[in-house]
Amino acid sequence: MGFGQWLGLLALLAVLLLLWSLKDVLLMLFSAVVLSLALNLPVRALQRHCNWGRPWALLAVLLGLTVVVLVSSVVLVPPFVKEFRELVESLPRAVNTLLDLIDASYQAVIFNLYGSDADMPDSLAELFRTRTDVGTALQRGLQGLLGLAGNLGGGLLRVVLVLVLAVMLAAQPEPYQALAIRLAPSFYRRRLRVVLSHCDSALGNWMVGLLISSFCVAGMAGIGLAVLGVKPVVANALLAGLLNVIPNIGPTISTIFPVSVALLDSPWRALAVVVLYLGIQNVESYMITPFVMHKQVKLLPGLALLSQFVFAVLLGPLGLLMALPLVVVLQVVVREVLIQDVMDRWRRRGAAGAATAKEGQEG
Repeated sequence: MGFGQWLGLLALLAVLLLLWSLKDVLLMLFSAVVLSLALNLPVRALQRHCNWGRPWALLAVLLGLTVVVLVSSVVLVPPFVKEFRELVESLPRAVNTLLDLIDASYQAVIFNLYGSDADMPDSLAELFRTRTDVGTALQRGLQGLLGLAGNLGGGLLRVVLVLVLAVMLAAQPEPYQALAIRLAPSFYRRRLRVVLSHCDSALGNWMVGLLISSFCVAGMAGIGLAVLGVKPVVANALLAGLLNVIPNIGPTISTIFPVSVALLDSPWRALAVVVLYLGIQNVESYMITPFVMHKQVKLLPGLALLSQFVFAVLLGPLGLLMALPLVVVLQVVVREVLIQDVMDRWRRRGAAGAATAKEGQEG
């Protein structure tokens, strides 16, 4: 490698280190872009169906969202907070009940096998003796988790910054898109416009599908829990819908709370809740999602789970929340840029070179 190549490599490494040091800022910027695309969906619908200008359509959408937030804060938030606090307080008792059930079942098995429970292994017996400590530790862990959520929610300045950026991007998306395109080399600017259009379409379809899917999950959970008599219904249904935004991990977490409440009443009711949530997730995965996301970039479940783990480790809680939109964008970029613009051209050039060599040999 010559001096110029080494200098270019060092410059590339310096740029990558600079981007990594600014990863939190870039993630906030990406969050603002995702929110602006979410705002663009109803704005474009108003522009298309009502022939409104973008400023008036955006103002109407913002006013509508403000009314929805205010009404939700008055109607849904107080009972949700109260019911969620009751759910958290019931978890340690549910853990103790579950351990009592396991202890009784284990002792029954030992008695049937050996005629006495005297030969029970000391380690397992000690585990059951400390079941109260397990419940207390779980409660402390949940309180710490809520404290962490409170600390994250305390970053009001970041939230306001993301919201302001999202509104600014939604108000005038064309100049910002043109600026991003001008940063690319001149020969690739037209192609980059197409790639950005594909990213916009993929993220829009993903968000619409996710919104419909979350509403369906919340509705099915609320109806099922009401039929089973598992309370509180509102808090559990809202949790199921909200946590559906985080596939794989969110539905598992949302199952813990209603199962814990049902376990305090009856093990069979807890089993019925598990079956209910498994049924809801199967209906959501195999019926609702394919129906409402037929235009969405197809995400493999293993890839989605791995991306959530990687982005959560590298970027923290916000990385976990933004993992799927990041993967949607990365899949479009890999397909359009890496595969079509790079690898396919290599293949065509290789085939052309082979054909030329063959013609030369024949000649």
